[in-house]
Amino acid sequence: MSGNSYGKLFTVTSFGESHGAAIGCIVDGCPPGMELSEADIQHDLDRRKPGKSRHTTQRREPDAVQILSGVFEGRTTGAPIGLVVQNVDQRSKDYSEIAASFRPGHADYTYTQKYGFRDYRGGGRSSARETAMRVAAGAVAKKYLKERYGVLVRGYLSALGPIRPNTFSWDPVEENAFFWPDAAMVPGSRPTWTACARRATRSAPSDGGRHRVPPGWGEPIFDRLDADIAHALMSINAVKGVEIGAGFESVRRRAPSTATR
Repeated sequence: MSGNSYGKLFTVTSFGESHGAAIGCIVDGCPPGMELSEADIQHDLDRRKPGKSRHTTQRREPDAVQILSGVFEGRTTGAPIGLVVQNVDQRSKDYSEIAASFRPGHADYTYTQKYGFRDYRGGGRSSARETAMRVAAGAVAKKYLKERYGVLVRGYLSALGPIRPNTFSWDPVEENAFFWPDAAMVPGSRPTWTACARRATRSAPSDGGRHRVPPGWGEPIFDRLDADIAHALMSINAVKGVEIGAGFESVRRRAPSTATR
């Protein structure tokens, strides 16, 4: 199974499963001499960790990161940095009923077709739990970019369905579970928020998407087929954003006869 590494000069390789003992990553290419502690990484992991809101997964994980290598006396050595987060709230028995079935919107069917085997406990490598290590590795990169080049990387929720912020400020972003930039519109204070959140997190089955290629194309994690397509599209000079799926739907609505060929 390839596709678990990203980058060339700064390379991140993630490992571990959703319901295994731990998840982790190797960060290779971080320059030596930068001050780095677990606290530098933990802040971003705390922003991401599950169970903070009823609108996210209710799995309870502290996501406490450990630095295993690449740091000596508080500074990076230039050697690969090993990071690990223990899984403490994996309830594999909760998934026993889907061992012989496939969940819509998940990679269960694709993994079975590609490898002839799948880890049904929460999706294994296809679980969103894997993204915790991208956050950890990203925290290392963010720290270097800020100290070396003065680059500040931040993020916020710019829209929830039809809802857009009326004003913008970074101050309230860290103060609410949705990372919303308008303090007067903090999620939960209006019925529309609850309705949109419920639609986004409802447990009802989905019909899934349209299959245009045989199952199993692409590789897990960083080399997924849609990621490769976005990579190719973003390499075009004038392209600054990609929304996979919306384009096809708009074509389907305009000309149904051409979308089913």
